[in-house]
Amino acid sequence: MAEAILDPQFESTQQQHDTRTFGMWVFLLTELMLFGAMITIYIAYRSFYPDAFAEGSRHLDLALGGINTGVLIISSLLMALAVYRAQTSRNRLALALLLLGTAMLGTLFLVIKAYEYYLHYINGEVPVLNFQYAGAQVNQVQLFFWLYFALTGVHAIHLLIGIALVGVMILRALLGHFSPQKYTPVELTGLYWHFVDIVWIFLFPLLYLIAR
Repeated sequence: MAEAILDPQFESTQQQHDTRTFGMWVFLLTELMLFGAMITIYIAYRSFYPDAFAEGSRHLDLALGGINTGVLIISSLLMALAVYRAQTSRNRLALALLLLGTAMLGTLFLVIKAYEYYLHYINGEVPVLNFQYAGAQVNQVQLFFWLYFALTGVHAIHLLIGIALVGVMILRALLGHFSPQKYTPVELTGLYWHFVDIVWIFLFPLLYLIAR
C-alpha cells in the first residue's frame, strides 16, 4: 500500500506537496519565457513581412494541423482524468490505461507532425535541406519556414519529453507507487503535459491561420 513519504526537510506532507508543485510552476515559467521569446520574434518578423508570412502559412496543411490540435486536446482530457484517478482511487490498472492513452495520443501527434515535415521536404519547403520556393519575397518566405520549424520543433521536443515522463508514470502506476495519499508525481506530470498542449493551442492559429 503506497503511503506518502515525508522528506526530512518538510514539516508535513501538504507542505511537501505544495513545495514540489511550486517548483514545477517555476520551471514552467522558465519554459514560458523560452516560448514567449520565440513567439515574440515570430510576431515581430510577421509584422515586417505580412504578405510573405501569409504566403508561407498557405503552404501549411491546415487539415493535419487541425487534427493534431484535436489529438492534443483529447490527450489533455485523458491526462486530467489520470490525475483525478490518482488522487481518488487505488485502481492502478485504470490509472495506467489513462496514462497509456495520453502517451499514445502524444505519439500520434508526433507521427502526424513527422509526416507533415516529410511533405514539406518533398515540396521543397525546408530551408537548407530542400527549399525550392520560386515566388515573390523568397528570403522572407524562407524566414517564415525557419521560424515555423524552430517553433514546432522545440514544441515537439517538449512533447517527446512529456511522453517519456508519462511512460515512467505508467510503470510506477503498475508497480503500485501511487495512492490518494501519494499522487504528486502524476499531478506534476499532468501540469507539464497541459503546458505543452497549451503552447500548441497558441502555435496552431499563429502559424496555420494567418492567411485563412
